[in-house]
Amino acid sequence: MNPSVPHPSPSPDDAGKPTEDRRHMVRRRWLTAIIIVLLIGIPAGYLLISAEQSRDSGKDKAKVASATGLTEGFPSRMTRRIYDVPVPNAGEEVAYYETNNWKTSRLYAQFRTIPPDLDWFLNDLGINRSALKKGRITISDRDAEVAGWTLDPDRTWYGTTVDQKDPQPTVDITVDNTDPAHPFVYIVSTATP
Repeated sequence: MNPSVPHPSPSPDDAGKPTEDRRHMVRRRWLTAIIIVLLIGIPAGYLLISAEQSRDSGKDKAKVASATGLTEGFPSRMTRRIYDVPVPNAGEEVAYYETNNWKTSRLYAQFRTIPPDLDWFLNDLGINRSALKKGRITISDRDAEVAGWTLDPDRTWYGTTVDQKDPQPTVDITVDNTDPAHPFVYIVSTATP
């Protein structure tokens, strides 16, 4: 032994503690490794799943935003609420298209329905069938072109405009009543910020 190199003396805290056996030490290290993997792996897995769902949602929103005409299906409930367009659940040939700019936002919507559901739709807007005027097409040529609609003058048309106080939208409604048992409803709802 070299007398010039001091030997560490045991700490008073270590006195009386048995030394850890090899198996216990390996088990503790494995347990620590598993805990670390779980603490890192589970949140990382959730992040990956969330990122994938977000990406898919973004693709769906981009698809709707990049549409250049009517999209088949119902507008979201939020969109229907914003534009005050209560599409009947039993509606057929339902389609919509939304445009937005700094000045106005518009929702173009269409659906085929039955007379009781047409009444429900009109009542939800605070009007009834007597508000629909025969021969009146309330949708402008420009709006019809944007939506891709051909409003043939030889058909039986009824129309009205529901003017509401700001910030609620103005709703132009034109109904093709050529087949009274299955009227076809065209709507342009215009909101200004």
